[in-house]
Amino acid sequence: MRDAHLSDKEILLAADSELSLERGRHLAGCPACRARRQELEDAAAFLSVRSGALPPGGPARARLRFRLAEMAQQPAARPLLLGPWGIAAAGAMALICAGAILTLHQPRPSSAFEVPSPRLTPGAARTVDREALCNSALPKNQAAPAELRERVFQAYGIDHPDPGKYEVDYLITPALGGADDIRNLWPQPYVSTVWNARVKDELEDRLRDLVCGGRLDLAEAQRDISTDWIAAYKKYFQTDQPVR
Repeated sequence: MRDAHLSDKEILLAADSELSLERGRHLAGCPACRARRQELEDAAAFLSVRSGALPPGGPARARLRFRLAEMAQQPAARPLLLGPWGIAAAGAMALICAGAILTLHQPRPSSAFEVPSPRLTPGAARTVDREALCNSALPKNQAAPAELRERVFQAYGIDHPDPGKYEVDYLITPALGGADDIRNLWPQPYVSTVWNARVKDELEDRLRDLVCGGRLDLAEAQRDISTDWIAAYKKYFQTDQPVR
């Protein structure tokens, strides 16, 4: 059962307005969680003054936020508070920030983006019915709008992206009703990993053929590809490896 109080990772996300409405309401009405937030903020301020390490903004901070978001998905014990400065809180913050900062200037391998971050890219679809979708003259592959591509790379902490390495891809392809929405886009590798953008294109074609042939419900196709596109590929191609 989920702990009623916010975890330290959730409190970190609240500082950047990344917390869900439900958990935000809990924070607003819980004196214990608000006190914990103040302790963590004091500890973070203390650490940043001492080290000068926390990035103020830009791509480096985006990488830090992405790393903290990844850490937030991992279970962690709530540390015991000791003393007015919250020694344990400072230690926890130090470990979190140090681990994140150490990766700020280390390029993430392309294979890290085989699948998108569920927090950054949960998927988004337009309201459209199957008949209208299948009768439309949509291209097989559609480029994401230019104004969104830069924001996607920044959100994923990628500086100076090589256009030959990544495709800013739709999680739910427009050919299946996917929306031009940053929540539906992520930087997918072209060739540096087995499960790359070209393999996902094969899945998109297969799903559209099944949907338009009346053999698969559109909502199910959207759900499968957005939940785990690699698992969907294995399901619909009945193989554990990409078909070449």
